[in-house]
Amino acid sequence: MEKLFNNAVVWCLLIIAVVGDFAVAYILAPFFKTYSHKTMVMSILGNPNSPVRVYYNIWLVVLGLLLLVSAFTLYFRYCYVSKPLSIAVAVMITIFAIGAGILAGIFSVNETKEIETLASRIHGIGSALGFMVLCFVPLLLSILSFSAKERVDGIVCLVSFVLALLFFILFVMSDKPEFQSTVIVYEGLWQRLTLLFMYVPLAYIAIRNLMVLSRRN
Repeated sequence: MEKLFNNAVVWCLLIIAVVGDFAVAYILAPFFKTYSHKTMVMSILGNPNSPVRVYYNIWLVVLGLLLLVSAFTLYFRYCYVSKPLSIAVAVMITIFAIGAGILAGIFSVNETKEIETLASRIHGIGSALGFMVLCFVPLLLSILSFSAKERVDGIVCLVSFVLALLFFILFVMSDKPEFQSTVIVYEGLWQRLTLLFMYVPLAYIAIRNLMVLSRRN
């Protein structure tokens, strides 16, 4: 089972997931004329009035499936260090994969928050829960890396956690009325930066393991 989840293919799938999450949004955005990367969250691309909704929502489901595979991959990568922490990492990634990926793709958000439907509620709850738990994955990966004497990995993950938490706080604050006339209002920007630093440790670990596998071959 461990060999099944520790090969070049599964590590490449993780890289495709994290890079694709940004790339798909930037590829589709030009076809949605009123879309703004700075002020709109990525899931707006999948709203019922979006001309690219089908493509973006399909991508969210694919993202969720790729991350589900990656959850097992990361468990087997670190279970020799600590099974409880490795399980926690896998569970957190699974929650994000299902909530912010699969469910978010099936139940689309509306273009404005004033319009609320059952689908948008499910989307909102799934995405919010997914983001909250994924934010702490870099912290757990940092602990696992330091425990495995992989200090550079540990530092990368720890710095990523601090930055992800900072931008996640700004992302949450951007929706508050009192910040609407400040730079904090850039909800889309803070979401992307939050995702970036939640994903950095995953991409870094995937690339490191690909390099190790290539040297073995």
